[in-house]
Parts: sequence; structure tokens; C-alpha cells
Amino acid sequence: MKNTALITGASNGIGLELATIFASMGVNLVLVARNGARLNELKASLENKFHVQIYVIAKDLSIANAAHAVYEETKQNKIEIDYLINNAGFGDFGMFAETSWEKELQMIDLNIISLTQFTKLYLQDMLQRNNGKIMNVASTAAFQPGPTMAVYCATKAYVLSFTEAVSNEVADKGITVTALCPGATESGFQAAAAMEESKLVKGREIPGAKEVAIYGYEAMMKGKTVAIHGTMNYIMANSIRFIPRAIVLKVSRNILGKSK
Repeated sequence: MKNTALITGASNGIGLELATIFASMGVNLVLVARNGARLNELKASLENKFHVQIYVIAKDLSIANAAHAVYEETKQNKIEIDYLINNAGFGDFGMFAETSWEKELQMIDLNIISLTQFTKLYLQDMLQRNNGKIMNVASTAAFQPGPTMAVYCATKAYVLSFTEAVSNEVADKGITVTALCPGATESGFQAAAAMEESKLVKGREIPGAKEVAIYGYEAMMKGKTVAIHGTMNYIMANSIRFIPRAIVLKVSRNILGKSK
């Protein structure tokens, strides 16, 4: 029987590219995102091209217990998940005192609560089989505070810390847990976060979602715990521990600030 990968945030960007990679390897898919129409288009395309089975679940994962509802649906349909990819997430750009609390609460629910619940539910099944792989999509934003993206960076710091801890807990159980940490990526994230004017992305050539997805897939299959995409991103993320926090904050604010 073919293995099955569950991918959240699968309708575009890195999630879509990961779905394509897994399908090309003959892996069946469970695709989860809010946009059911887009998921069904992707399902038809990938099934026709790669002859895999794809199950679509249209769900807003920022809603309370949405992850549990997805889990129950896969259990009821006797779909065993071998690869869990927690990719769904979004950011917001602006001064914390001026940004929308409703949007930030939704961000916390999606980036943290949903990811954590998915990991717990499917990890318990993987432990019974002593087999499975999980990838949580974090960010290079996880390595430092982010003025003008305060809540987003904090959520990704949680994802990184959480993933490293769980990876250690299951290291001898036949299961690997990977934190994928991309930098700025051409994936539609910037538009959703309203950060097109940030110096981090404006006027810069940034990697595409496909490139990041390939890197993430390979890191996951190798069982890497922390996978930082890009040489400069790797150097910057690891150099932060040697720099005074006050300087890190100033540099982060400068990088994330609006382009003049």
C-alpha cells in the first residue's frame, strides 16, 4: 500500500509544491486548506498526472478544534497518515499597538494551536507503529524578535522550540520531527501579511516556493531536526546567539521596517 501524507495549507505556495513533490513520489495525499475549490483543482491535476489517491478536506484551521475534526475524518475513512506536514500559517505586518487583535488571535490559533494539536494526534498514532515523519514549517523569523511582526515571529519561535523538543522525545521511536525554517519566500505570504513595503522583500529577489519545498522535503526525509533554507539564512540564524540582544533587536527592526 502507498504511504499517505497530510499537508495543511496545501492550496498554494510551499504547501502546494510539497503536495506535488509527494505525489510525484507516488505518495497518496490528504490536502487541507480553506479553499475547497482550489484543493479540488489540485486533486484533479495531481491524480491525473501521478495516479495517486487524494482526499480533500476544506477547513479553516484557525477555528477551535478544527485539527481534531480533520483527524477524526481521516480516522473514520481509515486513512493512516505516514507524513504530517504542518504548513498552514500566516503573518501580519505593522506596529503591535495598531494591528488587528482579531487577526492576531486567528494567527495564534492557526500557527500554534492547530499545529500543536495536529502533531499530538498524529504523533500518537505514529508511536503505535514506531514509524512516521512530521514537518512543522517555522521560519528564520523564529530566531529573533521581530518588531513590526511581533506576534508572527513569536509564533514561529514557538514552532521551532516545540519541534526541537518533540524531536528529542521521539528520537529513539522510529519517528523524526523537522522544523523547516525558510527565509522570505515567493509564495503569496507577503500579500497576505500586507508586508509588500517591508525592506525584507521589496525590490529583492527571493527564493520561490518550489525551491524551498524541495529543500524541506529532502531535509524531512533525512530526518533533520532544524532545516534552515539558504546559506545566508543559516549563517544569520546561527550568528544571532553571539550578538547582544539589543543589537539583534535594532537589526531586526531595520530589516523588517518599511522601505522608504
